[in-house]
Amino acid sequence: MSAAAKGAIRIGIGGWVFEPWRGVFYPDGLSQKRELEYASGKLTSIEINGTYYGSQKPESFAKWRAETPDGFVFALKGSRYITNRRVLAEAGPSIEKFITGGVLGLKEKLGPINWQFMGTKQFDPKDFEAFLKLLPHSVDGQVVRHAVEVRHDSFRSPDFVALLREYGVAVVTAADSKYTQIADATAPFVYARIMGTQEAQPEGYAGKDLDGWAERARVWAAGGVPKDLDAVVPPTEAKGGRDVFLYVISGDKVRNPAAAMALIERVGGKG
Repeated sequence: MSAAAKGAIRIGIGGWVFEPWRGVFYPDGLSQKRELEYASGKLTSIEINGTYYGSQKPESFAKWRAETPDGFVFALKGSRYITNRRVLAEAGPSIEKFITGGVLGLKEKLGPINWQFMGTKQFDPKDFEAFLKLLPHSVDGQVVRHAVEVRHDSFRSPDFVALLREYGVAVVTAADSKYTQIADATAPFVYARIMGTQEAQPEGYAGKDLDGWAERARVWAAGGVPKDLDAVVPPTEAKGGRDVFLYVISGDKVRNPAAAMALIERVGGKG
């Protein structure tokens, strides 16, 4: 497949404020106010976690956009007050409030929204489809992309995969973890969260494992589906390629930036 037909690969970490990164990832003496600027110079994306736990000031999103370089993209988690409800079909007003509460201030740097569900949430086809119908794909002319992170084995269903493909929503591929893995590509982009970094590895993962994740990212970007991940239904190719968002999350968190940077180097650097 030609380079023109490949999607962009963006790799990063969850958040940027973490005290143990200071002196390890962040240089000694770097002001906390400049940590996002520094991190975005080394990575190609960051997943904002604070939006899951509570609302952020609208001006914060505009500030984060201004502090990061051209081409940098943020993913962010949807509010837990939306995903942790019993009846998802009733989430419409809360979704609208979340989307219009400042996130659009990221403008061209707004990547996918990750709607993360608790491990106790089971697949209810009717209610989950009602939720998918509530997710806007464009607001005031701005594209809004969505991914869902589900953690109950009941979602390992062809019906779930079919719903996501119908509504153009990605399923988060959880890897190197205890969580349910659904590696099906269901949208024009792929969203992966890898959680297996180890303290004993200076770059979080052994070299061969980093090579493996870099290759999977390239396969996704070329429109393919890695054959060594656990999908529910037979894979479908995307002739135009797929954008890839891959985040090194959890595991030995101190090592996550090193792993992300090692992967960025393997897939061709920051461009």
